[in-house]
Amino acid sequence: MVVFVLLASLDNVAIGLVPPLYGSIGSDLGVGEGHIALATTVMFLLSAVAAVGWAYAGDRTDRKPVLIAGTVIWVAGTAWSGLAGGYPSFLLAQILAAIGLGGVASVSFAVVSDLISPRRRGLAMSFWGLSQGVGTLAGTMTGGLLGAGDWRRPFLVVAVAGVVATVAYLFTYDVPRGDSQPELRGVAYDERIHRDALPTILARRTNVWLILQGLTAQAAFGSLVWLPVLFRARAEDQGYSTATAVVVGSVFATLFQLGGALSILGGLVGDRLQRRTPRGRALVAAVGILAAVPFYVVLYFVPFRIDVPDGGSTGAVIRAVLADVVTEPSVGLSLAIAVLALALTSANSPNWFALIADVNPPEHRGTVYSLGNLVNGVGRAGGNALVGVAFRGLSGAFPPPLNYAVGLAAFQFFFIPTGIMYWLAGRTVARDMADTHAALATYADHEQATATRAPRP
Repeated sequence: MVVFVLLASLDNVAIGLVPPLYGSIGSDLGVGEGHIALATTVMFLLSAVAAVGWAYAGDRTDRKPVLIAGTVIWVAGTAWSGLAGGYPSFLLAQILAAIGLGGVASVSFAVVSDLISPRRRGLAMSFWGLSQGVGTLAGTMTGGLLGAGDWRRPFLVVAVAGVVATVAYLFTYDVPRGDSQPELRGVAYDERIHRDALPTILARRTNVWLILQGLTAQAAFGSLVWLPVLFRARAEDQGYSTATAVVVGSVFATLFQLGGALSILGGLVGDRLQRRTPRGRALVAAVGILAAVPFYVVLYFVPFRIDVPDGGSTGAVIRAVLADVVTEPSVGLSLAIAVLALALTSANSPNWFALIADVNPPEHRGTVYSLGNLVNGVGRAGGNALVGVAFRGLSGAFPPPLNYAVGLAAFQFFFIPTGIMYWLAGRTVARDMADTHAALATYADHEQATATRAPRP
């Protein structure tokens, strides 16, 4: 489990490296920030598309070689990104990394779902999902701090870490499919996904809502990659140099996303409510998503003043930012609102993971996850791209950083249809869970009956 958590974290570190460095990479490669943002958008989309193929391969064959191959590919692409001499080379490197990244999350999700019993899925998936959120934060921090003086350095460091994680995975236990399912206890489960599985997957109505919710949810989440840009612009508006503003933006964006760590509570509450009603996980996700919207909107407009040493070392700037949290009431208030908003929306992640495992047999889980991730990628890429267009359009009426605040606030309303879709999933989940459990029990009964009838040697 630890190795899978590490792998899930590292692939998100690689994804999070670029946004804090849009300006630095663009300046060095001779292109504008929009070109580098395009590379991020392409990365989101391509990794989501590639995940479908990786997940199908993982559900169809042995998962360990598939996961190793995906990791090796994204490590190579990340290292190449740090060595790129021009924009075309950088874009191609990001594409290669995206292809590999698509395989890590989708295949490791299926493996992790087989490690954890249904009663504790929310809690376990909260740690797995948290590792991805921590990875994104670490990527933002790594990009902003290690890349403040040299944008290439963080890519090479993360590539080396990926090599270490791959070597560690070679020595892990190969988890059997369905290993944690109570219905399959004592039975060797050897089912594999087939080409005609898509109609069966979509016939489970809960899957449809779980997949579609990502389109709007990730439009909102995708806009959040611009948080470092918003806080950098606020620092520049207060007169700080670009180098100092980049560090400030990365640190504030990281601090303001710490509420994601509270996804553990979302997973625990989902587990507990699920024991009372099959709708439990869906209801927790719906309430969390909808309740967070007003807090996000308020967050972007809370004014705050920072006091950091302009041109100081990275460590000095970080210490000053942390001191501001205590000494500047507006900064402390902003942090409190951000943590609460992220805590509420973070209830989405573990319960989404657990719901996919609850309503699908083991041989379908990776593919269903990847289909959801594909829609997530479209929504996230759309959010990332459209919010940039919105910023430019708003800049005529609202000078920076106000244009960033208005654009980000508007995109949070995409969470409303997401909450509605979770509520709709709650109406069908009981039936879909019952059908899946019945199918697994029938398989187990058949295998046990066959073993009993088999002649002794």
